[in-house]
Amino acid sequence: MRDAREFNFDGLVGPSHNYAGLSFGNVASFNNVRAASNPRQAALQGLAKMRELAARGFAQAVMPPQGRPNFRLLRSLGFSGTDADVLARAWREAPVILACAWSAAPMWTANAGTVSPSADSLDGRVHFTAANLNNKLHRSEEHLQATRTLRAIFADSNRFVVHDTLPSVPAFADEGAANHTRFAASHGAAGVEFFVYGRVEFDPSAPAPKKYPARQTLEASQAIARLHGLDPARTVFAAQNPDVIDQGVFHNDVISVGNGNVLFYHEQAFADEAGTLDALRRALAGVDTDLQAVRVDGGQVPVADAVASYLFNSQLLSKPDGRMALVVPHECRENAAVSNYLAGLVASGGPIDELVEFDLRQSMRNGGGPACLRLRVVLTDEEAAAMHQGVLMTERLYAQLVAWVERHYRDRIEPHDLADPQLAIECATALEELTRILGLPGLYDW
Repeated sequence: MRDAREFNFDGLVGPSHNYAGLSFGNVASFNNVRAASNPRQAALQGLAKMRELAARGFAQAVMPPQGRPNFRLLRSLGFSGTDADVLARAWREAPVILACAWSAAPMWTANAGTVSPSADSLDGRVHFTAANLNNKLHRSEEHLQATRTLRAIFADSNRFVVHDTLPSVPAFADEGAANHTRFAASHGAAGVEFFVYGRVEFDPSAPAPKKYPARQTLEASQAIARLHGLDPARTVFAAQNPDVIDQGVFHNDVISVGNGNVLFYHEQAFADEAGTLDALRRALAGVDTDLQAVRVDGGQVPVADAVASYLFNSQLLSKPDGRMALVVPHECRENAAVSNYLAGLVASGGPIDELVEFDLRQSMRNGGGPACLRLRVVLTDEEAAAMHQGVLMTERLYAQLVAWVERHYRDRIEPHDLADPQLAIECATALEELTRILGLPGLYDW
């Protein structure tokens, strides 16, 4: 076992943050469709979270935004001429496609990819596979920049492997770390990797949701486990409960979260609760660890309240004293059932003894909470030193990014602003300056 830390790479909300409501199955996103957004406030809220967690001693880094609008997408669909012509015609003829090209969804860095630490992989390197996100048009090209960004930050091929995405077909629908959790006695120890899927492509008799799409397949999860060189004895696959998908639980991280040897989950999270827990316990026994399952009953917190508050889309972080802190959005305090449950949780003497609360209202309205905003990357000291250092959150970087946001971000974007060519120019200008701040020249393939 080697010493290692978990780095949280938080997505920096981009200057075109908007509410297009493109994600069918994401209740919060749909509920705020076409509302006015505040990109400046969204970015500052996210940066405040990063700064505070870094100040508390958690390893924190920044994942830069993706370029928007996606002119590559628009031009591939027949919109031609100058950039201004493309925007005007798309707004006139296909406003939904234009909204897809302006999608703010890359802020959900948990969907950027799946990560396996070196302690778990056959070749002793950290493995990344960018998610293909092929269930939605507005997300289907995110993997191009996500792969480019991961390869820029984790460029040392002796320590890191950034795989190409899985084939972009329904059989290998992959939504990244939002459906993946790792359990271990410590971050540097060999662990158990836990993949949750919503449907099985090659078994039409397997249970599947009826209302909303299942975005992760068993076949995709199995392929990633093979690519990452994971030990089958320490890899667990579990089916998500199709009934909760139909209640708005579009990813597993909306209904459960794990860290260390703790699984914090809703009783309706899995299609086979007892079988899932048994499989995890048996796998963890192989690494001399016992599973601590913290079960939330539906009578305490109904699924609808869990979805509305994003209770499980929280960060579960290991503290130096061995206990854990749960990072939650304000909405958890505002929901009576969830607030009452959490008060009892931290007083119960269990592994979670602290709540850390943040105002992430702008992000929450777009359909994601604290866990959606971050990609977890476990690194040894040597691996941490080998990655690009310019993305590590420090007080200096925080001040630079706040000043950058205040220079470049609008405080209001409405649907009609997506046709404004000046907004596109502002976004490109802002991101070019960001590459200099982060020390990542050539990050964007304009």
